Amino acid sequence: MTEELGPPSGFAMLPWLLLGLGALSNLLRGDTPNPWVGGIGLLVFNSLYITLVFRAFDQKAREAPATNWLLLALTAVTFALAARYGGAWLLFLPLLGLATGAVLRGRWVPAALLALTLAAGVVAGLRDVWSAIGIAYGTFISGMVTAAILALSETVSELRETRQELARTAVEKERLRFSRDLHDLLGHTLSVIVVKSEAARRLAQRDVDAALAQIADIEAVGRQALTEIREAVTGYREGSLATDLDRARSALTAAGIEPVVRQSGPPLEPGTAALLGWVVREAVTNAVRHSGATTCEITLHGTAERARLTIVDDGIGTAAGESPEPDAPRRVGGTGLTGLTERLAAAGGSLTAGPTSRGGFRVHAELPLDQTEPDPLAPLDPLDRFESATAAPRPSGWLGARPTRADG
Repeated sequence: MTEELGPPSGFAMLPWLLLGLGALSNLLRGDTPNPWVGGIGLLVFNSLYITLVFRAFDQKAREAPATNWLLLALTAVTFALAARYGGAWLLFLPLLGLATGAVLRGRWVPAALLALTLAAGVVAGLRDVWSAIGIAYGTFISGMVTAAILALSETVSELRETRQELARTAVEKERLRFSRDLHDLLGHTLSVIVVKSEAARRLAQRDVDAALAQIADIEAVGRQALTEIREAVTGYREGSLATDLDRARSALTAAGIEPVVRQSGPPLEPGTAALLGWVVREAVTNAVRHSGATTCEITLHGTAERARLTIVDDGIGTAAGESPEPDAPRRVGGTGLTGLTERLAAAGGSLTAGPTSRGGFRVHAELPLDQTEPDPLAPLDPLDRFESATAAPRPSGWLGARPTRADG
């Protein structure tokens, strides 16, 4: 209903001015002493009331010092008219309470309205004892109800704006997740297809069986790529670090790079293993495509608190003229490594990458070992869906490798 009618405005407060018709009738009938004073007072009251109720719905105007002065002026005029004339003029006191509830905000609103109610009851009691309770009650209720309704309306508006902002943020995060997954999946898969195609072409003339094996791997890579793209679209990709290490070994071997894989430490949580699997994919793909290396070492070491993954190759890791400090990796700005850095940072880890003093390239990732499964009943952040991955191995995927025994 609020969305259909729109936010409240000062126009909703204007019909209450009809309470002043009794005073206007007294003026027109000549029942009011000093009618010019009463007429001017009525005009001033209406002008101040209308100004205040419209300023009450503009936060900047409402919080301006001028608004408080206008409210004080309305209070003085209202009590002066009520004390001077009584009768129908006492109904301006509930109108004052209504304007006060519209203008004031904060925890001290009840105290201000209580003081106004007591003063209204005293003035009404001096003019007409029997109407004192009704006037006091009307003043307090009109102010409190108005303040409560406006506070609720503002809260609803803030919640609606927050909901819209959360929706926009969720869309942006989902787009970022999808772009990252496409980069990691298609970039890696196409790189491995190119490498294995080149290997098949080289082997075709001298070893047909070996070439056919490479072609079979290419077919497996393509089929698995289709499956992984479907999973990326739905946002529920599964991963296995052991499978990724096996496939990394196969891709490095096909590219003529000797893989050396070392593993130690306790088993990793599925979320940690999935994240480190992404690092293996990115680093190995970069080594295959850009390094020109002869050896690539992958070292995975886990402790009771953290898991550390280091991938070092002996290829071309520095540009001409660069002289990095010994073994001091620096951050690089590639799309894949930048996305991985953000993913690991969101999970409480870190990733650094850069050339080493020996001319190779080094990628180092660290993650805490408390990457537990998320609550299945809790809302799932689109960027964190990969944390729900399991360690179940799948058929040959981005590297199309057959499972082999891990080294050391």
